[in-house]
Formats: sequence, C-alpha cells, structure tokens
Amino acid sequence: MSRRADRSASSLEQIENSDWGDPPADATRLIETVHRLRRKPIGLLTAEDLRLLLGQDVGVPILLPRALTMLEEDPLCEGDLYPGDLLASALRVPPSHWHARPEHLERLERVIAAIDTTAEDFDLLREPIAKFREQLRS
Repeated sequence: MSRRADRSASSLEQIENSDWGDPPADATRLIETVHRLRRKPIGLLTAEDLRLLLGQDVGVPILLPRALTMLEEDPLCEGDLYPGDLLASALRVPPSHWHARPEHLERLERVIAAIDTTAEDFDLLREPIAKFREQLRS
C-alpha cells in the first residue's frame, strides 16, 4: 500500500499521533464536530468537513492537499454554505503555509485561474481572492 493510500485510510488524529480525547462537556457543536472529524479517515472527509477543519486551522498541512485535489476537480466545490466555500476556506490559510509549501500555492493558483470569472458564483470569491493575494505580497 502506498503512503498516499495509507494517509487516505488514516484519520488526522492517527497521522498527527495526537488524541484530543472527547470534547469537553460544555463544548459547542463546532468543537464537537472538529473532535469527531479528527477521527474520520481523511479519504472520507467531504468538502464540508474540509471547509470546517481548514477554517478552524486544524490539520492544514495534512488536509490541504486533499482539499486542493477536490478544488482541482471543481474549483467551486461547495460544502454547506455556497459554491466556492471550500476555496474560500483554503484562501484563509495563513500565508506562512503557502510560503513554506510553494507546490501548494502553485496548485491553488491553477484552481483560481480555472474559475469562470463571469459566473455569478464567482462574485462571492472576488474579495477573498484579492485579500489572499494581498496577504501573500505583504
């Protein structure tokens, strides 16, 4: 079995070798969901799962390649919010990640270039893309 297949069948918790345990009794639904998703095999994470985890800055180095693969197949791939919400979440990943992993940045730039900028769904992404590019320059 390849390393990629190993990762796909493993959870974020297994890959990071870090068990967060059960969420606190007074945890919000978001915190409960993050704890649950950390135990789900990465290969089974949906666009919504990835959107949520990336948005919480959880497991970014491990999860971003899967998110980029989904975005390469469909740049406006969506979770539960709106077309392109997974991309919007990826655009909020800190610039330090993109600078440290230029291969991820190249993939993201190809995703952005593949978007039909005349599509109505693109309007929600104009500002996040501009902000992302500005943050990368600073």
